[in-house]
Amino acid sequence: MSEAFPLVHVTSVRVLGRYVVELTFDEGSVKVIDLEPFLWGEMFEPVKADYDFFMKVEIEKDAGTITWPNGADLSPRTLYVESKPTVPA
Repeated sequence: MSEAFPLVHVTSVRVLGRYVVELTFDEGSVKVIDLEPFLWGEMFEPVKADYDFFMKVEIEKDAGTITWPNGADLSPRTLYVESKPTVPA
């Protein structure tokens, strides 16, 4: 594995706005990501269609990522790579 893309786990999630969440990773970084481009396919239809359902996002500790009540989830590596630091370096 490349050190540029470490194996990380999401430890907390906070919804900031429509489809935008703040994620804290186990290596200490805090990043922001707009999830809208990732919410496609059958599992994500209810997540994207119903904002109240989107707001039910939570941490799946065993997988180290975010998930919704219907089992939809995203790779923690994708979340890490595609998100942006909350404070630019």
